[in-house]
Amino acid sequence: MRVEIWSDVVCPWCYIGKRRFEAALDQFPQRDQLVIEWKSFELDPGAESATTPAEAGDSGYAERLASKYGTTARAAQQMLDQMTETAATVGLDFHFERAVHANTFDAHQVIHLGLERGVQNAVKERLLRAYFTEGALVGDRETLARLGAEAGLDADEVRTALDEQRYAAAVRADEADAARLGISGVPFFVVDRKYGVNGAQPAEQILELLQRAWSEAHPLTVIGTGDTGQACGPDGCPV
Repeated sequence: MRVEIWSDVVCPWCYIGKRRFEAALDQFPQRDQLVIEWKSFELDPGAESATTPAEAGDSGYAERLASKYGTTARAAQQMLDQMTETAATVGLDFHFERAVHANTFDAHQVIHLGLERGVQNAVKERLLRAYFTEGALVGDRETLARLGAEAGLDADEVRTALDEQRYAAAVRADEADAARLGISGVPFFVVDRKYGVNGAQPAEQILELLQRAWSEAHPLTVIGTGDTGQACGPDGCPV
């Protein structure tokens, strides 16, 4: 069974959704039979990447959030505080005060390289933690080379792939698929291109989705009819 997850590395709900998805997997007996792929989605394709952490300022994230939603910096900070508390419930340590604005197109290319090398989930996790916990420059190619290496990739290959824009077409293809599927927000989970769940839903709901999709893809086949008089039912056991 195939699970595709559209998300961005600067999306807080995507990180929380990843943890909830992993909690659902822990309860799914067939988890080793799933093919899981992280798909590209840019929340802000026109974003410019900061080149130093200082460019963000102490409260840069809150100010950007306030500007985006037309609210006050204080209200935006309250939103961030609530998000930080929610992240903590799934074991994540968010530090929005460290987050540096970034264009994530290159980061998505590194995630595609991770898919090709068999370490995609590790790369995805490393980039999310780098952005939300460490305040790393995830729009900077040298930083991406370092983070990729820490997740199991070869740093020189990361640099070469980004110089060549080797996975640019793959990122665009993911985004085109998202548009065709009507995906306008992330995280978005798609199972076998049949079922979809939008948002960082509770682990129980994600588990229910996996179980339903699995049962439909692997229906029980009954061998032989047997003697119906040798089975118990709601009305009792015939003797």
